[in-house]
Amino acid sequence: MNRFDWAGMMRAGMTGLRLTPDRFWALTPAELMLMLGQGAGAPPMARARLEEMLAAFPDDAERTER
Repeated sequence: MNRFDWAGMMRAGMTGLRLTPDRFWALTPAELMLMLGQGAGAPPMARARLEEMLAAFPDDAERTER
């Protein structure tokens, strides 16, 4: 099981990024990792993937007309 390294994140956030404790604890782990240059996220969705999702999850015409 992977555990989140809170001590390391606190050191990086408060020492490296010079965040105050209240600002550090207001961040989500994802926001903190992004600020640290890690986990930049998935690339933008391409048109082909959008088409796949539209086919898999079509709009319900009855629901959208309300």
